[in-house]
Amino acid sequence: MEELSLRSREDFEQVLELYNKMVYRLAYARTGNVQDAEDVLQEVFLRYIRADKTFNDEEHRKAWLLRVTVNCSKTLVTSSWNRRRSDEETDDNFFSADDDQFERSDTESVVLEAVKSLPEKYRVVVHLFYYEELTVEEIGQIIGAGLSAVKTRLHRARNMLKEILREEEL
Repeated sequence: MEELSLRSREDFEQVLELYNKMVYRLAYARTGNVQDAEDVLQEVFLRYIRADKTFNDEEHRKAWLLRVTVNCSKTLVTSSWNRRRSDEETDDNFFSADDDQFERSDTESVVLEAVKSLPEKYRVVVHLFYYEELTVEEIGQIIGAGLSAVKTRLHRARNMLKEILREEEL
């Protein structure tokens, strides 16, 4: 098995290119703010550089980056500075307009808005399950929750989404 680590600037740039959107989306899903998501993105990759960690494979690297993103986001969201900020700073630019892969149809936009309206603990599991295509087990490891807790959150999130989307039809 080939071991992967940060060995050169080119390696880092490849990792950044490969995972920056994933880290940003998860950070935004957790923080709800573009500037905070960008701060988390920078912090995650700074920790990646400092760690100079060796990874067994790309799945190991991806899981590490997701876990660090969750931790950095949690630290930011729970900080006393963040709790005092006003809600008007929250930004709705979850996906940037210049990113073709994230152009959404009207239906997808409605669903995305519904997901964004969920409480954070549900929004994160939905994001990891549907957008990052992680298994329930992987999500549990990343967010530090048990298998049944992740399944429960997914179930409740789906029910909330059904209700939100049902209201949108009216």
